[in-house]
Amino acid sequence: RPAPACVLGIDLGTTSVKAALLVGAEQEQVVAESCSRETQAYTSSLEAGPQGMEQNVRRIIRALNECLAALPQQQLQRVSHIGISGQMHGIVFWKKDKGCKWTECGTGPAFEPEEVSHLITWQDGRCSPTFLSTLPLPQSHISLATGFGCATVYWYLKKSPDFLKSYDAAGTIHDYVVAMLCDLKKPLMSVQNAASWGYFNSRNKSWNTDILKKSGFPVHLLPEVGDPGSIAGRTICAWHGIPKGAIVGIALGDFQCSVYSCLTERTDAVFNISTSAQLTISMPPGFQPPETPDPSSAVTYFPYFNGDYLAVAASLNGGNVLATFVDMVAQWTEELGLQVQESAIYTKIIKAALAQNDSKLSVHPTIFGERHIPEQLASVSNIAVSDLSLGHVTRALCRGIVENLCSMLPVQRLMETGVRRILGSGSALARNEVLRQEVERIFPFPVVYGKDVDAAVGAAMVM
Repeated sequence: RPAPACVLGIDLGTTSVKAALLVGAEQEQVVAESCSRETQAYTSSLEAGPQGMEQNVRRIIRALNECLAALPQQQLQRVSHIGISGQMHGIVFWKKDKGCKWTECGTGPAFEPEEVSHLITWQDGRCSPTFLSTLPLPQSHISLATGFGCATVYWYLKKSPDFLKSYDAAGTIHDYVVAMLCDLKKPLMSVQNAASWGYFNSRNKSWNTDILKKSGFPVHLLPEVGDPGSIAGRTICAWHGIPKGAIVGIALGDFQCSVYSCLTERTDAVFNISTSAQLTISMPPGFQPPETPDPSSAVTYFPYFNGDYLAVAASLNGGNVLATFVDMVAQWTEELGLQVQESAIYTKIIKAALAQNDSKLSVHPTIFGERHIPEQLASVSNIAVSDLSLGHVTRALCRGIVENLCSMLPVQRLMETGVRRILGSGSALARNEVLRQEVERIFPFPVVYGKDVDAAVGAAMVM
């Protein structure tokens, strides 16, 4: 009997690329193999300076190629469908006819970026509140924020218009990969990613073209939009042993895929901590978000699948806060004339925090601000001599990350909507027992945990 077909799921995350191979029938799909590679793609922004947050696309694709090369060849040869997710809001520009070149590598043909810009990520801070206030008001249920694709285009339009003249296509990083795999003449984007860019009306699934045109926005850069779960095309080439002609799905939001991988009941809430953090509940069937957003609200409605919506407290402060703390400790030790690897620091601070069951320190960890209150940064209070150890500080920091998210979508609201269980997902939660302990301490519900490759698995399951 021929071996069953496989589905490949890929997630192009903020710090790493993940891939998962699923085998089996729809209801019985299991993860046969998975792989993760750090991208180490952050790079300085020449135009935006310290406010900019950019990633080198070549490094992201190199990590993707390494990931696929590490998966078993015999299973890749059985891949019939590919689902791809990635970091929302961000934008990358490319030349349609020169987006990549296909070359031969050890595991078969692979593509390398050619005339492609840096990825300007969701963490980008170049669009200040003052700058955003000069832009036309979107016709969308989501408030515009810095790091959103359309806001970034406006920034280039006003600050560096020549930059935009070099390119004739744009999308998220995962839209780019889908376009290269299928040789799409015009990029295709899911409703999920389009909503994350701003200036998109989720009700009628269309860009605010009239509003954008009036202000001189280069609307030719906007991708076509399709439903999440639809097919974008087929691979134009064998790719790392994956057969030519494999079906490729339209690129999806990483958060929606993380939720899709674990959310089975409407009475579940999903608590996700990776680079950023989200707490979400599903809205009833038929729910439509309000016509205009409440800029001061901490809850946003994300398009999900089949016309459904998720109510999401989307925090900009998650695993990136812990990474910054580790970086700070590393800098201090270096200034003291000592050398310690950051990976060793991370292991040691978690171990120290596990030894401290409690901490009176109160850490409000919003060093990256929040979209609904960008001006409110982090603070530490209730500092006592007894709570100054590395363990106490790390414990308080982990609790602060969880509490911050809970303040955005309170436990009381979860109870009112009938939540009975918390599903924990995301790489930071998977790797950090202290965070898991704090989740269990703060929520009065049972907590069940997913895997480190949730978004990749979700992207495959959609296919």
